[in-house]
Amino acid sequence: MELNLLENYCIETTQAEPDLLLELIEKTYSDMGFPNKLSGKTIGRTLKLLASLVQPKKALEIGMFTGYSALSIAEGMPDNGQLTCCETNPRAIEFAQSFFDRSPHGHKIIPIFGPALDTIAKLEGNYDFVFIDADKRNYLNYYESVVPLVRPGGLIVIDNSVWQGRVLQPEENSDHAVVAMNQRILEDERVENVHLNIRDGLNLVLKK
Repeated sequence: MELNLLENYCIETTQAEPDLLLELIEKTYSDMGFPNKLSGKTIGRTLKLLASLVQPKKALEIGMFTGYSALSIAEGMPDNGQLTCCETNPRAIEFAQSFFDRSPHGHKIIPIFGPALDTIAKLEGNYDFVFIDADKRNYLNYYESVVPLVRPGGLIVIDNSVWQGRVLQPEENSDHAVVAMNQRILEDERVENVHLNIRDGLNLVLKK
């Protein structure tokens, strides 16, 4: 059976997102450029499930875009949890906030405009949950910057970790950056990980 048929089957047999997220997807495709940046149903529901298990009171997202993944994470967080989101596109922040304002989980989300590495440098530690899904050229930098901020037992989730298969034959700077990050995680004694071939790759990293 073809891989894409199996992937579609898994998507179809995963429980649906809330209606607000379905509307967000539709509006992103109609109103925003690069809608393929959306995490997608399988990743979104995985984020929600992982957040439900971890119950993070302090979470961080690097690369918010239109807020799909942020709302997915917030859905699984406790009501007093806080999710800080880094984003460099002011139009995306405005778009996302319009959906946060309509969500019962939106009060947990705090978008911050600016380069993520600058924002991270100002943050204090003990994060329970981190999601990385931003520019691939900085993936290793993002990883190295957040590990010290994550508490022991905290979870780091990294999207696009197989980078459309480019990790097998890296050519561009972004390809090499993703490869370098995956290798660093493998060798990093501060963490343990499982690298999953879900959608475009999901690297799950547990801080020891």
